Amino acid sequence: MDTQDTTKKAADAAHDMADSARDSAKDAVQATRRVANEALDKAEEGVKRVKEEIDPMIDDLAARAQEFASRSISYAAETGERARRQFNDAADATCRYVSDQPAKSMLLAAAAGAALATALMMSRRSDR
Repeated sequence: MDTQDTTKKAADAAHDMADSARDSAKDAVQATRRVANEALDKAEEGVKRVKEEIDPMIDDLAARAQEFASRSISYAAETGERARRQFNDAADATCRYVSDQPAKSMLLAAAAGAALATALMMSRRSDR
């Protein structure tokens, strides 16, 4: 039974070594998980810090963009209103001139019509 005892001792030793290897592997896995969790926590903290720094910048840029858009809309509205007033002023001045000087207005209109007709005729001849 010496051989049996030796075999049993060898099996027990192998079993103990396997248990020890298993326990070492478990410890290594736990240590790896702990390190990974710590790294993730640090990364999350870094992301939070960056977000805290960037959020005010984004809010500032959005406010500036809104202000710029509002000023642009106001400027466009003012420019449109100014153009409408100038057009109306020119139309009123033209009406006053025509009613104050109807003969001159008729002669100027006839001259402008003749000039336009001449320009059209000249452009048609040059096309041929």
